[in-house]
Amino acid sequence: MTSRVGPRAAGTDGSDFKHREKVASHYQMSASLKSEIRKLNFVHLLLWLLVAAQVIVSKLDLVPSDTVAEPYRWEYPYLISLFPLVTGSLSLPKNNISYLVISMISSGLFSIAPLFYGSMEMLGEAQQLYRHGKAYRFIFGWAAVTVMYLVMVVAVQVHAWQIYYSKKLLDAWFDSTQEKKKK
Repeated sequence: MTSRVGPRAAGTDGSDFKHREKVASHYQMSASLKSEIRKLNFVHLLLWLLVAAQVIVSKLDLVPSDTVAEPYRWEYPYLISLFPLVTGSLSLPKNNISYLVISMISSGLFSIAPLFYGSMEMLGEAQQLYRHGKAYRFIFGWAAVTVMYLVMVVAVQVHAWQIYYSKKLLDAWFDSTQEKKKK
């Protein structure tokens, strides 16, 4: 009985809980890390949808080009970052180690690498904006370079935390498999 206020089992004073089984720490860690990764995957999906929407809207000329700017070159390879998102999500339900490793590696290649390339690609435009106050690309009236740098700051943090939590989850999964092999 877990209630502190409710009725107590006959013949006990409530101090006989030490013999009860506890959930192993790697299972607790696995559950909490999976929850964090799912939250980060959701934010990653939102960021991906924002970038994809900008690319689609500008390429199909759905709105005037002065409302939504042409996409930068780094945005096209960033669209491949859906692959690590899918493989990472598929790895969680069955503790699939190989999918998680593929997700971690491809996250570096398809998520973080395009962001670093994009930061270098937009550097000249950012310097021009902040030195001379001139911008030539806009997204809903805001300088496109500013908007995209804000997106990049959030995206780098999301991807870094995804990789970090995935590594911790991988360690928790390896601990559980090593304990099973010892028995």
